[in-house]
Amino acid sequence: MTWLRTAGGAAAADVGLALAVAALGVTGHLLALGNPTVEAAPAGPVILPLAVAAGAVLGWRRRHPFRTLAALVVIVLVAATVHEPGLYAAQLAAGCMLAAHALGRWSSRRVWVWVALGVLALVIGVGAGASSGSWASAAAFAAAIVVLPGLLGAIGRVRAAYLAEVEQRLADAERERTERAEAAVGAERARIARELHDVVAHHVSLIGVQAGAARATLDRSPERARAALSSIEQSSREAVHEMHRLLHVLRPVGGEAPGSGAQLSPQPTLPDLPATAARWSQAGLEVSLQLTGPIDAVDPARSTCAYRIAEEALTNVARHSSATAASVTVTVGDQVTVDVLDPGPARVTTSPGSGRGLVGMRERAAIFGGTVSAGQDGTGFRVTARLPRSTDG
Repeated sequence: MTWLRTAGGAAAADVGLALAVAALGVTGHLLALGNPTVEAAPAGPVILPLAVAAGAVLGWRRRHPFRTLAALVVIVLVAATVHEPGLYAAQLAAGCMLAAHALGRWSSRRVWVWVALGVLALVIGVGAGASSGSWASAAAFAAAIVVLPGLLGAIGRVRAAYLAEVEQRLADAERERTERAEAAVGAERARIARELHDVVAHHVSLIGVQAGAARATLDRSPERARAALSSIEQSSREAVHEMHRLLHVLRPVGGEAPGSGAQLSPQPTLPDLPATAARWSQAGLEVSLQLTGPIDAVDPARSTCAYRIAEEALTNVARHSSATAASVTVTVGDQVTVDVLDPGPARVTTSPGSGRGLVGMRERAAIFGGTVSAGQDGTGFRVTARLPRSTDG
């Protein structure tokens, strides 16, 4: 059945029907000629081409349904004129039924209705004027060979249009699902890219500060240089560990048993800020940290968001400021407020930043309905983030 819906299948079906109807008429004509009880009409040579034509015209019933039905009506009138018994009514009835069905199926509804009414009126008129028939039987015959097949064709046309609309809606829905999935993948890639940016920028900046401290103290204070180098080692390991964690989320190692492979540590949260501040202080950027309110009561997602904002702000201090100290104030009340102050001034020789750090902070805060403000504060720079304590808040 699926093959018949293709262009090749439909063409083959039309040719098969045309040959079958033509064979029906030719067979009836030959049987009539071989029957001694049937008196041959004088127009015998005319009827065989009519029988072939009655089948052949059906090959165009899809492309030209109205012309096909009109041609069959003409053939019927010619056959009735010559009174040839060889062209049996069965062939003409089958041809008219197929043509009427094609008219209802592939033509407009208005054309089919007018044609059906015209044929019905013609048959009733002919039947009413004939001595051997009545208008009721003629109307029934017309309904059987024209109206009912055409109605079935019209129903098929409506059903095909409905199925096409359903398929289009399904295709639209599938396309929308694909677009939503692609958007979700894009959002997740952006989130992971932001996470990688924060991790790499933070640890690389921290390593840079620590390396500078080690170089400055290498000759006069080897112990401090050794401590800075130890911090560099720890920071590099943490950076590699966090990048492995993110890459593990992106592409899990196939074939590993559950629980095998890299152990995923939890995301850092606000209670981890003291350790981060200590590492910065050890690297040479004195961080004054003040935590107020129930830090541990903040839900993990918001706590991680606030931690990453503070971490990125400190990274920006190390990259863009000549300050040797910074202050971080975290207040937990009806909302979570993170305030990072860089006393400045800005490092004159520093290259312009990409701006991704501030964009990433704002995107992180926006996930929870929060805001981030950043700008000059005297000779320095201040970053303030405010996050709702909860979804309702």
